[in-house]
Amino acid sequence: MGTYLNPGSDQFEETVRSEIYVDKTGLLRYTNSVVNTMQKYICVSRPRRFGKSVTAAMLASYYSRQCDSEKLFLPFDIAKDESFKKYLNRYDTIFLNMQEFLSRSHNIRELIGRVKRIVIRDLKNLYPDVDYYDDTDLSESMQDVYAQTRCPFIIIIDEWDCIFREYKQDREAQETYLDFLRDLLKDKSYIHLAYMTGILPIKKYGTHSALNMFDEFSMIDPGPLASYVGFTDDEVREVFLYRTARCGQNM
Repeated sequence: MGTYLNPGSDQFEETVRSEIYVDKTGLLRYTNSVVNTMQKYICVSRPRRFGKSVTAAMLASYYSRQCDSEKLFLPFDIAKDESFKKYLNRYDTIFLNMQEFLSRSHNIRELIGRVKRIVIRDLKNLYPDVDYYDDTDLSESMQDVYAQTRCPFIIIIDEWDCIFREYKQDREAQETYLDFLRDLLKDKSYIHLAYMTGILPIKKYGTHSALNMFDEFSMIDPGPLASYVGFTDDEVREVFLYRTARCGQNM
């Protein structure tokens, strides 16, 4: 397993082992249904503390190759679905937290360069025998791997919009970043699912959007993902009753 390519299940396991875990694995039923379709581009926008990062880690744990996470998911809702084993641990999965890269970069080009170098390093460690045409180009390197292995990629990007919060007035930096994401994701046969989370909506310039292939699921229009980001009334009630019982035991 790599650092960003097929990162394993440690992050999600920590969440599941915590005192309270609310089962959101039903989201995987939806993502499985859109894998390798025109609806494979998903962007979830919510305020902070809605569990976006936990959900992203769950997807990485479920899809990542070189990871055996079946036992981890067996107690939860997704294990009852007929698609459970079909997609489990079947994809080369790249999981990026853009806030992490932003904190280590002085400008947008440095951030993009860091992402490219780190992911390409993971690719070459996993696939050292691939004939890379240009091992400085991330998109081409992923295409080279896919052409040889026929194993598609799933891309998960957490905090995708942090650049727009940091560079609010820098139009050039924003466009450079959007162009990078478009080149990496749009119309690429090696991508079977792209899942992004953030606070802000997809950034648009006039009538044009570099990421117009994404379906966006916001608080205003959550669509089929409404119950999987944040808590439902029943889940809040269940957590409250659990915590009340625990407090009573400790008195």
